[in-house]
Amino acid sequence: VQLQAFGGGLVQARGSLRLSCAASGRTFSSYAMGWFRQAPGKEREFVATIGWTGGSTYYADSVKGRFAISRDNTKNTVYLQMNALNPEDTAVYYCAAAGAGMTRRVTAYDYWGQGTQVTVSS
Repeated sequence: VQLQAFGGGLVQARGSLRLSCAASGRTFSSYAMGWFRQAPGKEREFVATIGWTGGSTYYADSVKGRFAISRDNTKNTVYLQMNALNPEDTAVYYCAAAGAGMTRRVTAYDYWGQGTQVTVSS
């Protein structure tokens, strides 16, 4: 599975962005998908994950209520809608695919996209 994330950019605080992650291959629906982020000088951290069918989701406490993960298996795409952004959300955002199912563990993901930069100005 090859993943390509896009949709990042510069946004003002309290603004919104929607990230997309397009996957190649016919087995997209076999993978749980996740979004992670990494700020300069910090470790990569979990943001959100979604199950194979899209019926189950799980979020980091820091984004719960503000971010929403979704997927469209007919388009091999996973999304991250980000609302009420604040400067602490500034990071490179990565999408990833996990064959073993939904998880927040970085090491459990099998495939990673290249990342897209999100910058939130105050």
